[in-house]
Amino acid sequence: MNSRLRFLIVYLLMFLVSVSSNVFSQSRTEENISDGWKFTRENPKSAEVPDYYDNYWTSVSLPHTWNNLDGQDGGSDYYRGIGWYRKQFTINAESKSKAIYLKFDAVSTSAEVYLNGKLVGKHKGGFGAFCFNITSLIEFDKTNILAVKVSNAKDSTISPLRGDFTVFGGIYRKVHLLILDPVSISPMDYASSGVYVHQKNVSDSKGEIEVSAVLENTTHRNQIVEAQFIVRDKSGVVCESASQQVKLDPSDRTFVTQAFILKNPHLWNGKNDPYEYSVQVNLVKDKKHIDEIHQNFGLRYYSVDPNEGFILNGKHYGLHGINRHQDRANMGWAITEKEHAEDMSLIEEIGATTIRLCHYQHDQYFYNLCDENGMVVWAELALVDEITNCPEFADICKQQLTELIKQNFNHPSIFFWSLENELIPDEMPEAYSKLIGELNTLAKQLDNSRLTTVATRSKYDCNEGMNAHSDVIGLNVYRGWYEKMPEDFAQFIDEQHKLFPKKALAVSEYGAGASVYQHEDSPAKPAPRGAWHPEEWQSHLHEVTWKAMAERKYIWGTFIWNMFDFGVDSRSEGDCLGRNDKGLVTYDRKIKKDAFYFYKSVWNAKPMVYITGRRYVNRSSSPVNVKVYSNCDSVKLFVNGELIKNSDKQNTILQWSNVKLVDGKNTIRVEGVKNGNDFSDACEWLYKSKSSDK
Repeated sequence: MNSRLRFLIVYLLMFLVSVSSNVFSQSRTEENISDGWKFTRENPKSAEVPDYYDNYWTSVSLPHTWNNLDGQDGGSDYYRGIGWYRKQFTINAESKSKAIYLKFDAVSTSAEVYLNGKLVGKHKGGFGAFCFNITSLIEFDKTNILAVKVSNAKDSTISPLRGDFTVFGGIYRKVHLLILDPVSISPMDYASSGVYVHQKNVSDSKGEIEVSAVLENTTHRNQIVEAQFIVRDKSGVVCESASQQVKLDPSDRTFVTQAFILKNPHLWNGKNDPYEYSVQVNLVKDKKHIDEIHQNFGLRYYSVDPNEGFILNGKHYGLHGINRHQDRANMGWAITEKEHAEDMSLIEEIGATTIRLCHYQHDQYFYNLCDENGMVVWAELALVDEITNCPEFADICKQQLTELIKQNFNHPSIFFWSLENELIPDEMPEAYSKLIGELNTLAKQLDNSRLTTVATRSKYDCNEGMNAHSDVIGLNVYRGWYEKMPEDFAQFIDEQHKLFPKKALAVSEYGAGASVYQHEDSPAKPAPRGAWHPEEWQSHLHEVTWKAMAERKYIWGTFIWNMFDFGVDSRSEGDCLGRNDKGLVTYDRKIKKDAFYFYKSVWNAKPMVYITGRRYVNRSSSPVNVKVYSNCDSVKLFVNGELIKNSDKQNTILQWSNVKLVDGKNTIRVEGVKNGNDFSDACEWLYKSKSSDK
């Protein structure tokens, strides 16, 4: 019997077992229980007791935060304390033979969970999912009372201890009820899927993988199950399959692993071709299908060279992109899939190829969007600015890193695990170095197929202390904002490359604040903490800095700070309290700043023309300079219907000098041509000359 025929027979048998078993049994049930909660922002006594009177509490649905307003209004006085949530639910007696779990996608920043008055468990860390087995506490065919005590109070054991962003409190992601067979693919391995696709050796000709599944036996007897592994291509066609018998000891959790080789694999190739396979793991017991998990994965190989930059599947691949915080105006962190999708759409529009998901673990849904849209992702641990030199702090950092890696292990978009952002080790450098070294070792133990990185302040040595451990490094460089001028960036980054020739360097942050309501002709560098942040300076800084970075192939990745304005309740600058305004898009995602269109003109091949300064409507001087961003082959400017000649063009930046305005309304229009197609943009400016006041 040839191998092809043997494979078809094995798969047919597995398919028949799967189909027949589904007739007689049901696989896992997962219920989203995010509706129908009660909430109070206080710490009442005995709130976990089932008969506690909560009628005066506020009715809420998840995701929810109690800081959506006070966390963005400035004053550094938003509520950091305790809140309580309660919910009622029932489970029918048909599930008495099942194992029942409660999974939280994230709670900020610590949680105590009670069911029917009994403590289920505690969790520290505001960004990873966590899961509890609640089988023994369920009352079947009766009302169960779930109570959760949540705190976002400052805690010396939980990172981040501080940072330039609001720490929104609450149950700000979904909550799930899982009803599984007593023998299942476990949800208890740090709340991961329980299935891991390890890429052992990937090339153009073959992809060697190992699929591991964490199996759990919650019964008090030995159990024998069949673990089935099925690998499919994107269209659903089976590529490989295998099965094995597994013996599980009573109350035991064990790994089972199956190796596969995919010949001539279809590679995940960034935005060019974000191709994904899937793996299905089934559990069959006594010819009944008892559990099933599906996981997508993408095969790719890559490297980072100190001189050549990022190499994906054997070819140089430019990583230019953005940083993203997850909050939004009037919503804080309590956003839904709709807001995640809108963020990705804007990032796609600008033409980014990479995203740094700062400064913490983001929502699974957004990592999925990154997979599907071919984004190369820098995923980051919530370790910012400072540490506490105590064992519990280090343990919780390691727990959060483990959650980050295990829960996101299969995402092909993730290439880098970041261990920290802008730590300041001045007072105890040895302790900082020790912790980062331990975190780096842990990351490699959990996943040796990805690179580790850090985002460090530009003043620290790239090879010493806490910066000596990671595979690659990112520098946060604010030339032209917090220090010096944009034109100083090129010299600085060249000096770093010369000082550390074997260290692969990225620019993990750069940028400037900008108000869409503040404008200035020929802008001067503003005070970063001041009230005047003209939009024109942000554009100038990005034009100069991007030109320098684009000319330097050795910079393996560039990440704008930030894609969106975000909440920092301690800030008082620009036109608004409680805001970091370095975003290319406003906090509510309503206005794309001029700099957004600059990057769109150089990163996105779709033809466009855009007139800058369009919000600078009321003009007090004439003549003016008109600047346009465009990737068209030719561009013409018309002011009040008259063609203006003699533009100065540098790449996608076109400028017309000494353009005269008339008193009153002025119509500014540009027309571009690309591949024979026409594109245009227009706006109106109002000019009032001094003579018109007389």
